[in-house]
Amino acid sequence: MKKKLVVLTGAGISAESGLKTFRDTDGLWEGYIIEEVATPRAWQQNPALVLEFYNMRRKDVLASMPNAAHTGLAGLEKDFDVHVITQNIDNLHERGGSSKVLHLHGEILKMRSEKDERLIYDVQDDIQLGDLAEDGAQLRPHIVWFEEPVPMIEPAIAIARNADVFVVVGTSLLVYPAAGLLHYVKPGIPIYIIDKKIPYTGSLPGSVTAIEKPATEGVKALTEMLAE
Repeated sequence: MKKKLVVLTGAGISAESGLKTFRDTDGLWEGYIIEEVATPRAWQQNPALVLEFYNMRRKDVLASMPNAAHTGLAGLEKDFDVHVITQNIDNLHERGGSSKVLHLHGEILKMRSEKDERLIYDVQDDIQLGDLAEDGAQLRPHIVWFEEPVPMIEPAIAIARNADVFVVVGTSLLVYPAAGLLHYVKPGIPIYIIDKKIPYTGSLPGSVTAIEKPATEGVKALTEMLAE
């Protein structure tokens, strides 16, 4: 039986593929104020702007490529039962070769009915106003916006509880409920945190190994540590 290695990833792992993170410096995401493009209120007030914003994000994702951190995590499947829990809406983990990926905050290459969140469809092109789901409702990005519940958090908690090794890559540990997953890790389980700037870890259970490097370098270092 392979040990279960659970990885929680955030925007920092995709940044090296050219996908920007809104938390980097000025609080803007590609020049947009988050409240204007990533909340239910924004959708109600200006759905055309929200669709335009996510149509651009979709183009960015399709133009990007997985980096060495994505492929490095996929490579760990040789020795571990790897489960990736990502806060990212891109598909770079899947394209990098990971076989078990749970998206906490939705997927940019999917769309859904604004009324029935079970009606989900693949999408590669732009979503336009007037594009309707089979229930007659407007299609919206299959994204969990700020102020919306996170339906995949319960399956993620179940995965975290069963981890034999827990790894965090490229996340500030400020966005909840995702950041709270660490508190479901069993006592004594080794935790590795990879980030250019390590977030505060004083409240975490167990032994924490900090790898203060960008994701690509950090995953390489992690692989070497796990092989020892």
